[in-house]
Amino acid sequence: MPMIDRFIRRLPVTLALLLGTSAIAQAPVAAPPAQTAPPAAAPADQGDGGLVVDVEGGISAPTPIAIPVMPTAAVVQTPAGSTDALGRQLSDIIATDLRNSGLFTPLSPGQLRPVTFPEVQAPAYDHWRSTQAQALVQGYIRANGDGTLTVGCYLFDVSAQRELARQGFVVPPADWRRAAHKCADTVYARLTGEGPYFDSRVVYVAETGPKANRIKRLAIMDQDGANHRFLTNGQSIVLTPRFAPNQQSIVYMSYVGRIPSIYVYDIGSGKQRLVVQNAATTFAPRFSPDGRFILFSMATGGNTDLYRVSAQGGTPQRLTTSPGIDTGGSYSPDGSRIVFESDRSGGQQIYVMNADGSNQHRISFGGGRYATPVWSPRGDLIAFTKLAGSFRIGTMSPSGGAEKLLTDDWSDEGPSWSPNGRAITFYRSGRGSSGKATLWMVDLTGVNERRIPTPLDGSDPAWGPLRP
Repeated sequence: MPMIDRFIRRLPVTLALLLGTSAIAQAPVAAPPAQTAPPAAAPADQGDGGLVVDVEGGISAPTPIAIPVMPTAAVVQTPAGSTDALGRQLSDIIATDLRNSGLFTPLSPGQLRPVTFPEVQAPAYDHWRSTQAQALVQGYIRANGDGTLTVGCYLFDVSAQRELARQGFVVPPADWRRAAHKCADTVYARLTGEGPYFDSRVVYVAETGPKANRIKRLAIMDQDGANHRFLTNGQSIVLTPRFAPNQQSIVYMSYVGRIPSIYVYDIGSGKQRLVVQNAATTFAPRFSPDGRFILFSMATGGNTDLYRVSAQGGTPQRLTTSPGIDTGGSYSPDGSRIVFESDRSGGQQIYVMNADGSNQHRISFGGGRYATPVWSPRGDLIAFTKLAGSFRIGTMSPSGGAEKLLTDDWSDEGPSWSPNGRAITFYRSGRGSSGKATLWMVDLTGVNERRIPTPLDGSDPAWGPLRP
């Protein structure tokens, strides 16, 4: 079945999220010198005015921002390391997150001055103005008596000499990196007006071995590549992992028993279950936004159509009936529509229909073929793979207009949106039999492109929503 095999390999990927064993509690923050008591409540400044970063023009002229080392109330050894060392690492992660967005240029270490604990809430504006920094991020870390850590995060407008935002987070030592990502999210959201996305995860397929006989395992990591771990052992090939909205399970395709079938993996127990109980080939799964259904493709009687089934299992409902291969379904954020790919017109193209299968119509009409469509969490764009000589990542409106190609390499495919709809992760395959698959990210301008570090080759990335 070469046609089906081709579609299985080039399946769309979706947003993915792995819920950690502990959530971050948000703590109100006030003046950090009060070392003997938890920080008192104080609202962040949500008023209008102040520094604003242009998310389009900012790519060509990133905003200079100062992020000095976070001081600590007292140096305390914790399971994650000493609080003074953590203060340095927290600042480094915040700087890396903001730099990777393409909108900020953190000052170099040589331009930063030490910040004392009492100074966190009272910046030395004259000094920071002399560095040409437009924004300043200061914070602190404190070990608590119950074994948790408190991380405070403050954002200041250097020119206006005013506080723009403050947040506090209480975390177990194992989750200290999440506090840094949430601080960076606070800064990003306040200065750009867009949604945050740094405290999120990516699930993907880790690959090893020769290109013609790869071992493929599910793996999970933070969006910056940290906290990497494998979820499956590689005994069976796995593809296209996607998370349930409740963040407790992953749906994916596996070749268990040599037949492509859809499984749901329970994160808490590590157990998996078959979704559709029959011998047909099922693939390209994705949860509905409310988590009630799984959308997937099933090949029966020489035809491949889109179906949906209860997330708990049961009898599938057929949504498409045209000849050919219909696959790669992705829901709109409100769950009312589905975008998918089909070769019913003679080549792979993108179609949209209502969630019940009605009103099916084609929206892609440019040269070449289109595959792996996925709806933006904002609802305003659909990302896709363009097949025209090379494989490139692009976007278009839900009506098919405003097509824009974002990458220009030999083989880029499998787009998946960041939680705020600002960036897209995808995988890039190298040429030849020894070519490796690697994970990448590009933003909507197509200018800010970078590789996501992974310990092994990687494909089929799925970027998850913000963690709770």
